Amino acid sequence: MDKAIGKKKFLDLFPELVDELLDVLRENGMPKDAITWFENNLNYNTPGGKLNRGLSVVDTYALLKGFKSYDDFEPSEYKKAAILGWCIELLQAYFLVADDMMDQSITRRGQPCWYRVEGVKEIAINDAFMLEGAIYILLKKYFRENEYYADLLDLFHQVTFQTEMGQLLDLITAPEDHVDLSKFSLEKHSFIVIYKTAFYSFYLPVALAMYMAGVTDERDFKQARDVLIPLGEYFQIQDDYLDCFGKPEDIGKIGTDIQDNKCSWVVNTALKICTPQQRKMLDENYGRKNPDNEKVCKDLFYELKIDSLYHDYEEQVAKKLQEQIKEIDESRGFKGQVLTAFFNKIYKRSK
Repeated sequence: MDKAIGKKKFLDLFPELVDELLDVLRENGMPKDAITWFENNLNYNTPGGKLNRGLSVVDTYALLKGFKSYDDFEPSEYKKAAILGWCIELLQAYFLVADDMMDQSITRRGQPCWYRVEGVKEIAINDAFMLEGAIYILLKKYFRENEYYADLLDLFHQVTFQTEMGQLLDLITAPEDHVDLSKFSLEKHSFIVIYKTAFYSFYLPVALAMYMAGVTDERDFKQARDVLIPLGEYFQIQDDYLDCFGKPEDIGKIGTDIQDNKCSWVVNTALKICTPQQRKMLDENYGRKNPDNEKVCKDLFYELKIDSLYHDYEEQVAKKLQEQIKEIDESRGFKGQVLTAFFNKIYKRSK
């Protein structure tokens, strides 16, 4: 299916959903300035990213149904699949608005973070809540009559809480203003990335599409989870690697994980294999907002051959995941092709 057509079709639906959400405020008698505020919140924070999570719902549904093009969808069928996709994008927007405040970030997607927009400030906390609330307004409107409606609600609530657990562990393990590498470990890193990223970015889009396509056997959800969760972990480890070793012109940004005291796979791997003297160097230099300290850490990571260890890890995990995908039982309607599509987007990426 044509990616450019798919993205345009997906984006074209968003203004209609915004208007439906604003209708809820109108029905509740909200004044015009509040309605305009919510409209700006939705438009500023929701559609600006790559939309991979949302588009994955539509693409996964199409694969499960055997569709070859967007013309194979009934109009109402496409709309419902795309609404589930937009619900994930609203979830993502909710997380990012809150996350940027917690991290005191400056920019997001090439523009000022929402809380830094003139006049917003702490109102962004409530705006984040309203982005999450919008998910459940749309689910109720479009899926209340479907037998899987309660399953969709359960799934969103479960994955939201899993993501928040991952965020909590990340915040207390690696605060930007207090470096304590004794709190770091590869085990903790694994928990953080699985809970904070893998569930909502990899498992959620597929599980939503499965419910809508009628592929609802628990064995199939387990098949999906068993590949998508380690794939999501691999994706984040790849991100950590690229932040340190990738070229800015390739990855589109200058890596900041070292200066930001991130609990990344790179530093956790270094901590596991370094000598006491090297550990002292990391304690004295990691998480400092200074390019000289950053260079000490980066030089040490090269000395420890972390880049080479990453490539070994990548080949091991790729081989295991490909073997698992080959063994997928498709007898109940699930398709290994869904997992292959996710794998191919990630394997050996350089940005």
